[in-house]
Amino acid sequence: MNTPMGPQTGDLKLTSNGSTLEGTMVGPQGEVALEDGKIDGDNLTWKITAAQMNMVIEFKATVDGDKMTGEAELGSFGKATLEATRT
Repeated sequence: MNTPMGPQTGDLKLTSNGSTLEGTMVGPQGEVALEDGKIDGDNLTWKITAAQMNMVIEFKATVDGDKMTGEAELGSFGKATLEATRT
């Protein structure tokens, strides 16, 4: 993710269960479970709660083959773009 505080990297582990998106995000601050994950065709949405700031971050992304692009709403910190590649 390209955030206002600089680039942030991590691993996103996703699984689908019908139209429900489940998984975890793992980064320098630890692991957090996805909340309220949804799948609508190639579009994904989910939330996480960043424990260190007690802030809910909302994600919207589109999958295209092995790539995913989107953005995260960081509350009062604005938005961050994201890119991911399946490994």
